[in-house]
Amino acid sequence: MTDGKLAVIGLGSIGSMALWQASRLTDSVVGFEAQSPAHARSAVGGDTRLFRMLYRGTPSYYPILQRSRSLWAELEAESGQDILTRCGGLSIGTVGGPYIPSLLETTRLNGADHEILSREAMAERYPQHNLRPDDIAVYDPHAGALRTDRAVTAAVAAAQANGATVHTNTPVDSITETDDGVVVTSGDQSWTFENVIVSSGGWSQRLMPDYLKAATQTKRIFLSWFVARDAAEFSPDRFPIFIRISGDRSMYGAPTVDGVTVKATLDGRGAPTPKADSVPRDLTPAEIAETTETVTEFFPGLFPNIVRSDAFPDLFTKDGHALLGHLGESSRIYCATGFSGGGFKMASGYGEIAAHEALGKRSFEGLEFLRPERYKTH
Repeated sequence: MTDGKLAVIGLGSIGSMALWQASRLTDSVVGFEAQSPAHARSAVGGDTRLFRMLYRGTPSYYPILQRSRSLWAELEAESGQDILTRCGGLSIGTVGGPYIPSLLETTRLNGADHEILSREAMAERYPQHNLRPDDIAVYDPHAGALRTDRAVTAAVAAAQANGATVHTNTPVDSITETDDGVVVTSGDQSWTFENVIVSSGGWSQRLMPDYLKAATQTKRIFLSWFVARDAAEFSPDRFPIFIRISGDRSMYGAPTVDGVTVKATLDGRGAPTPKADSVPRDLTPAEIAETTETVTEFFPGLFPNIVRSDAFPDLFTKDGHALLGHLGESSRIYCATGFSGGGFKMASGYGEIAAHEALGKRSFEGLEFLRPERYKTH
């Protein structure tokens, strides 16, 4: 006898979605969360994450993004929550630089909807952005801002409504495969499940085999917010999400969700941190200086003073692609972690894949670049 068909360890961005999707397939699924879903120190902190269909490299992501977009709508319908603010998105960069040409190449391969905006068109439509003379933009009509806390809590609540059991404030100490299944221990308690999904983000390493520990690293992601001179100019109906890589400066952000502050954060600044539990929350003087200098140039409509900042842990792989799959052909342990700071937009799609594959309901092709086995040495 086991305590269930599936345990999901970690109910953050991917785990919450895997739990929700698994609850649609069986009423014998149990979620374990070390604190509570969407707790203040989890990788989903910071109000919003970007959803976009346009990106550079790895065309295989596009079907996952398409499915994720549909699933975000399903979660909204099922929960009655507004989760994806559909405000469009802008990718901004130098005409002949490393970003825009690569993004357009991938976009055309995928056949994704897009519109190229000249510097003049941007000045007319989105004057909030101060572009350099050689900058252009690519508009994504299907992009938007995901409300992370709402998404995670809605998915967990939907799973519970479907019959899933959730153990909060229950950190998992170990998982061990036996002839009977997978033993999950927390303190002096233990359970046995037919299958287990590990989706603990920055806390996943201690539950991994050595070859995956060596291929992953916990990093600190920091976020920053600014007050708008005129908040209406930065509302979702007038200010799309954005990613900008212009010469030596890069930044991404989202429209105001509180009617006052605007998220604008340096891109690609994740720094290694020893432990997910001890991420320094305060920005360094260098981070503050670069952030305010970039905002001063990019956004004249924002007061160039950081009014809010925070930092969160996430798990990164060596190649920047997630770990999605079983540890081996006969393993009952499934990894859904290591999303390298960019996984939330696809969390619903990743969660569906993880739930189906971990339960043996369906396998998905074309995901070799995500499988953990790529890090095995032969």
